[in-house]
Amino acid sequence: MIMKTQIKKIIFSIFLITLTFSCSKNEDVDSTPPGILSNISVVPTNGGGIISYSLPSDNDISYVRAEYTNSQGEEVFRVSSRYNTSLEINGLNQTTSIKVRLYVVDENENISDEVEIELTPLESFIYLVQQSIEISPDLGGVKITWENIATKTVFVYVHILNGTDETIRILSSDNAEESLFIRGLDAVEMTFSTKVEDFDGNITDLQVVGNYTPLFEEKIEKNTWTLIASQSINGNAYEGRTVNFWDDIVDTVETDSDNSYFIATRENNGGSLNFPLDIVIDLNKNVKIKRFKLWQRAYWYQGGGVTYHYQEENLKSFNLYASNDAQSWELLGEFDIGDPRDSAGNIPASAFQEAIDGHDFSLDNTSEQFRYLKISITSNYGSTIITVGSEITLYGLDNL
Repeated sequence: MIMKTQIKKIIFSIFLITLTFSCSKNEDVDSTPPGILSNISVVPTNGGGIISYSLPSDNDISYVRAEYTNSQGEEVFRVSSRYNTSLEINGLNQTTSIKVRLYVVDENENISDEVEIELTPLESFIYLVQQSIEISPDLGGVKITWENIATKTVFVYVHILNGTDETIRILSSDNAEESLFIRGLDAVEMTFSTKVEDFDGNITDLQVVGNYTPLFEEKIEKNTWTLIASQSINGNAYEGRTVNFWDDIVDTVETDSDNSYFIATRENNGGSLNFPLDIVIDLNKNVKIKRFKLWQRAYWYQGGGVTYHYQEENLKSFNLYASNDAQSWELLGEFDIGDPRDSAGNIPASAFQEAIDGHDFSLDNTSEQFRYLKISITSNYGSTIITVGSEITLYGLDNL
């Protein structure tokens, strides 16, 4: 009995200590709100404004919060940390004033008194983007450019009317100056209209930009192409030939009857594969190109339908150059097939299908007219002994 009484006293003492500590702890919590912002000034921007201010002297400020109603009628807020002395209001689609409520919040979530200001934004940047849009015909499509002084994300909806058929392409960017291509269009006159939307859902009216006719695009025929052996690797090993790279025969997995690829070995190239490995072609005509396809070697002598795609000897990355004298070269682009293999060496079916169909590449801009082409291989998938590749096909304007 005495033992039980002592235990009860001990438990009660612990309870009192805990309660006292808890009350003491609660009494230590700061419940005093911070001071208000001062020296507030506003600089209107396109679709918003920059609010500058001085923070109060409190040493536990966490952030500044601005609350307002946007042009969609939604209550929104923006915050800025204690390390800043300005805050941006954006997402507005009006040139009438709005009221912005400003608060200082401290580390204990105490909120200062409200300071209300008025902000009159300039015309939204989406209208400036819309006004700057230009479209020009290009190979197999059109090039569309615009300026975006706000460098905020915009979505440009391009409505393409071909007779009674309309398609819509959506382009997006936050670059100050943008230049993008729309491909896969017929070489017939079409009407192009655009509208621009920002990230907050503000959108311009649809406006007609103009009527344009995409330029005719064709496959560049290869029957005139010849190898400039003196500037090229030796790709003639085993069944491989350098000229197989443009014989219009794509190597396939299923059979060795279409073995068509080059094989560059270190023995045939000075005892080592020193990248870049160049293949220089005289097209024996003038062309312009905008895109091309490239195929890897596919067939593997292990048989059983095993594919050679993405194996260590296949070419992986390369640069493309053009010239009119085979001496001075212009870089058309740097390209990489990529490596779809995971850590266990597994390759997804979609990557195999891409290799079978041919890897598609596009230049940033349609090339100038040229006669000579240089494929400069910069890496394979790991081999130091052999590099192989099956086919390259160009698309653009042939025989100019």
